[in-house]
Amino acid sequence: MATRSGERKNQILQVLAEMLQAPKSEKITTAALAAKLDVSEAALYRHFASKAQMFEGLIEFIEQTVFGLINKISAEESDGLKQVEGIVAMLLGFAQKNRGMTRVLIGDALVNENERLQQRINQFLDRVETTLKQSLRIAATQGKLASEADAGALSNLLVCYVIGRWQQFGKSGFTRDPMAQWPQQWALLVGK
Repeated sequence: MATRSGERKNQILQVLAEMLQAPKSEKITTAALAAKLDVSEAALYRHFASKAQMFEGLIEFIEQTVFGLINKISAEESDGLKQVEGIVAMLLGFAQKNRGMTRVLIGDALVNENERLQQRINQFLDRVETTLKQSLRIAATQGKLASEADAGALSNLLVCYVIGRWQQFGKSGFTRDPMAQWPQQWALLVGK
């Protein structure tokens, strides 16, 4: 029975993510979500105590996926600067492949929802920034970054860049590809 409940939870989250992919950012109600799933709103609340809990499920998916990929990049690449490049490219590609999740990451989907959801996204971005800073410090010790380079400032700039690309993608109705001109922009970001 637990498996069926878990499957239903995943189905609810999957449909919620699909609904978030619509180019026009309309508020998603539990009534609309229930109608899309062909269940009652009460059925949704058997799996999630609130709509905020549904969004938390999406945020958990984002965190697990992104940090799983970051760990893989860090484990497979010893060059600190290549780690940073791989992580930033992965973040852009994640948005490209997960439009609904992009709306969560930029906060569009969280407007008028519980403020703890945005706080959780902020914490996620802080963790990404810390990870980038660590890789930049590795790059500096490897001589791949100027010794006077400020790893904190550069990691913040890179996170701001990623958020900006996500914003362009989401606000354009998913027409502005977050990966567009990535190689040229990477060269500018690291001064190559």
